[in-house]
Amino acid sequence: MRGATAFLLAYLVMLATARLSCEVASLGGGRDDGPAINAAFQRCAKKGKVTLDKYYLVDSLLLTTGLDDVEVELSGMLQYSPNIAKWSPQSYFLEYQNATTFWFLSGQNIHLYGGGTIDGNGQVWWDTLSSSNNIGTAGGSSRTFARPIPLTVGNASGVVIEDIWMIGSPFWNNFVYQSQNVTYKNITINTVSYSSSPPANSDGWDIYRSDHITVTDSWINNDDDCVSFKPNSTNILVSNLWCNGSHGISVGSLGQYAGETDIVANVSVHNVSMNNAQNGARIKVFGGNPSPDSTAGGGSGFVKNITWTDYTLKNVDNPVIIDQCYSTPADVCAQYPSKVNISDVHFVNITGTSSGAEGDVVVSLECSDECEDITATGTHLTSPSGAASYICENIASVQEASRTSDAWDMVLTNVFAA
Repeated sequence: MRGATAFLLAYLVMLATARLSCEVASLGGGRDDGPAINAAFQRCAKKGKVTLDKYYLVDSLLLTTGLDDVEVELSGMLQYSPNIAKWSPQSYFLEYQNATTFWFLSGQNIHLYGGGTIDGNGQVWWDTLSSSNNIGTAGGSSRTFARPIPLTVGNASGVVIEDIWMIGSPFWNNFVYQSQNVTYKNITINTVSYSSSPPANSDGWDIYRSDHITVTDSWINNDDDCVSFKPNSTNILVSNLWCNGSHGISVGSLGQYAGETDIVANVSVHNVSMNNAQNGARIKVFGGNPSPDSTAGGGSGFVKNITWTDYTLKNVDNPVIIDQCYSTPADVCAQYPSKVNISDVHFVNITGTSSGAEGDVVVSLECSDECEDITATGTHLTSPSGAASYICENIASVQEASRTSDAWDMVLTNVFAA
């Protein structure tokens, strides 16, 4: 009797802990698999497992919300249709910089894994953008020509995404939107055009209004920011990345919208290889603006406690840059300095070479309002154009100057000791 009771209890425990399994079949023949994928997520939304192990053509919005303790095994390929006329109004609107998404993944305790591929089919968007130039402000999208993001984690917590390939994004590859405790690891991103039209705004990650986010152990080949910390991103860890062709790992852009407060704080970036890039370590904030309704500067806020450590650069136009007049005309920025304060920023063991695109300048720290507590330690950068030079403007307690030396450590010792 005791044995039967123990068996029954074990069986009941197994039933209580078992996951509901939802395997999605592929329709084939160019038919839309989106409805079947959405149905599987609805059925397995609580303690379920959704298996995507085939080729899926998706021609309708993936809106997978309210998930709780869900595994998503993506070992196949999920490819979005190249139907611009349909996706522009259909993709999920996220408001910030007019971003939209093909897939909005939301809930708590979600694990997406499996070695599969998400294909944004971006070539048609890049070709169309190249001919129309219908682009938004400061790397944003357009309300009349939406370029959807392949995967957005939004209003979510406790999410792990790992071992996924992402190719051909029309816009940003990943958007972390109003979420907490999200980790990405072993992600491979490759955004390559096969025509004369280049990819555009293919950021690896954009993090917005989110806290405790980790991006690690990943490989990124793209044409824009490798990782970008958008407004109100806090407690971020980025580590062990290889980035190629990008615009760097960037704080910002911030201060774009008048009347709004943007904060980025407590960010650690370490062990990154940045290659053939426009920028290396970058902070970009808009200048001020006289208009209370401006969407091109005038917002307020602060950047604080940001550290780049063990950062290796090769053939980078601007290895280290702080730009407090980003996308702001010089005369406007001079009259209306940025309202986004920058302080407590540290560069540790930043080494490598510039491309020479900016002559011998390897560091440009240019603030329209005074920046405080900007330091560098164990850093050495060289230029193919001659002895490296360094620009510092409006750094606290230091006169505006352009300084030249063989080693940045020597320069910054002089600059920041004042």
